[in-house]
Formats: sequence, C-alpha cells, structure tokens
Amino acid sequence: MMNRRQFVKTAAVGTTALAAGNTAWAEEPMVVKLSTVAPEGTPWAEQVKDFKKRISAEGGGRFTVKSYLGGGLGDETVTSSECKRGAIQVWAGSTGALAAVVPELALFELPFLFNNVAEADHVIDNVLNTDMQKLLASRGFQILFWAENGYRSFGTTFGPVKTPEALKGRKMRSQENEVHLEMYRALGASPVPISVTEVLSSLQTKVVDGFDNTPLFTFAASWYQGVKHYSLTEAIYQPGIVVANKAWFDKLAPADQKMIMGDPKADAIKGRKGVRELAPLLIENFKAAKIEVHTLTPAEREVFAKACLPTHDKWIKGKGKSAAVYVAKAKAALAELRKKG
Repeated sequence: MMNRRQFVKTAAVGTTALAAGNTAWAEEPMVVKLSTVAPEGTPWAEQVKDFKKRISAEGGGRFTVKSYLGGGLGDETVTSSECKRGAIQVWAGSTGALAAVVPELALFELPFLFNNVAEADHVIDNVLNTDMQKLLASRGFQILFWAENGYRSFGTTFGPVKTPEALKGRKMRSQENEVHLEMYRALGASPVPISVTEVLSSLQTKVVDGFDNTPLFTFAASWYQGVKHYSLTEAIYQPGIVVANKAWFDKLAPADQKMIMGDPKADAIKGRKGVRELAPLLIENFKAAKIEVHTLTPAEREVFAKACLPTHDKWIKGKGKSAAVYVAKAKAALAELRKKG
C-alpha cells in the first residue's frame, strides 16, 4: 500500500580481522536499511516483515534488516536517490517516485494506459520485465520484485469528478512526476507538487482542493480526513517496485544474492493480492467516513481517456528512443490482448 517511504536497506559490512596469534574476530552482521513510505498495518508493511523474517532465518545471523516505514528516512524522491548512491540498500515504493531517478519508469503510469489490472500484470510481467531489469541495472538498481499501489482516483473537497470540466481551475496535489503533472494540465487543473507528508495539512488549509491516489494509500496516509468526495476515475495504474542498490547487491556472495532475491514471482503475486483484496473494503470505509463515492460509467471514463491521450506522446518526446520503444511494445501487447478478448 502506500504511505510514505517504502523499504530501505543500508549496509554496514563487518569484515573479519585477524588478531595476534591467528585469532579471528567474529564477523559483524551486515546492516541492511530498507525504506518505504508505506505505514504499519498495510500489505506493504506485512511484506517487509516477511522479508525480515526470511533474511533472519536464511541468513544465519549474518544480516540485520532495519526497516523504516512511513517515510522514516524521508520522502520517496529523496530515499530513491539515497538508494541509488548506496546509503540505503533496499527501497520500496511506486514507479512514479522511482521515475525521479529512472525517468522511463513513468511509462507505466501514463494515464488510462491500462483498462484493468490483468492488462497491467501482463505488460509488467511478460512484456517489459526483462527490459526494465536491464534499464534499472544500467541506472544502479537491482529489481527484487514488482508490487502494487493500484489504481489512483480523485479525492476532492469540492464535489464529484465525473467529467474533466469538474477539475477546471482546481488546485490538485500531484505526485512530483512529469506524467502526473501533465495529466492534470490536460484536464484543465492546476497541479501542485507536494510531498506525501504535507498533503493532509494542505487539504485542511485549502492549499489544494484534492489529490489522486489509491483508496489504500488514501486511508493509510489519513488523506481521507481532508476530503468529502472520492471519484473512481482510475486514471492511473501505479505499480510498486522493490529494488536494491546494485553495487551493494553485486558484492554479495551468489548464495546471499539468491537469498535477498527470494522468489520474485511469488512475492509479486502475494503483494498484488493483498492490495486488491482490500479494495472493496476500503470503498465501504469511505462511506463509513461519510465520504461520497462516485463510480464512473465506461462512457464517462472514456471521455477522460481521450482528453489525456495527448500526454502519452508529449511524455515520449525528449525521453529518447528507448522510452518510445517501451511504450510501443506495451501498446502493441495491449492491442493484441484486447483483440483476443
């Protein structure tokens, strides 16, 4: 789920030194910092606990995982950069946040790219997974496994958002990501980039009129306290991702690399399942909190999709050939999948 940072792992490597008389000092555990903005009580937090248990059980005491939930080490943009330079060993967060360091990752969050989670899973797991592994490796990261934030929709103080006109001139909190900013501009809104930790107070003080995020993150971060309406536009599907600093990872023994990696496919399935199972319950939570939930018809959602389509080409320009190739591969695979029904 989502709240502030996701898991960070930083390492202090103990070395074996020989004392006089050929006596070897005990090797100290390697400290692995794991950072995430996800708070306690979320599926993300549970996966962090599972990771720590596995490393403890299989590592034979050679590793100590220190997890920092809820953005304990800073916001996602800061900590993703810290992971790249090696101050944090493991980072867990959204692809949108990691795009601050690896811009091409934002392709997954092009508005209305996916019609459902099955399409997203197919493109991520079967179409672009190998490409993304190579891309991230070239930027200093080792993918451990994919995860999920989910579909982002609009939470607002002013009323339902069932047409683009409803957002005209509205100040909307945006993730600090080019794709998100362009989506709001295409819909006539004024995007205001604000860090995760400042959103609730910005809603309460009317600095912004709303935001987009998943139901899970909206509750995990307590943002629901600042809005009166939640409109299920499902504008952007946002994957989650767990990565390690590659230089640190590459220095590990092969057996330890295998242990850190675990089972990427099983971890991805488990994480997505945990998030998706909560979705219906969270919608009911909105109602219990006296927040009106608005569901769009397919025709209403299509109006939003058409308005946002130009943002796809706009994002590709200036990103280089690789970004265009990735998007083309994704769209070709989606077209084929939709043709099959």
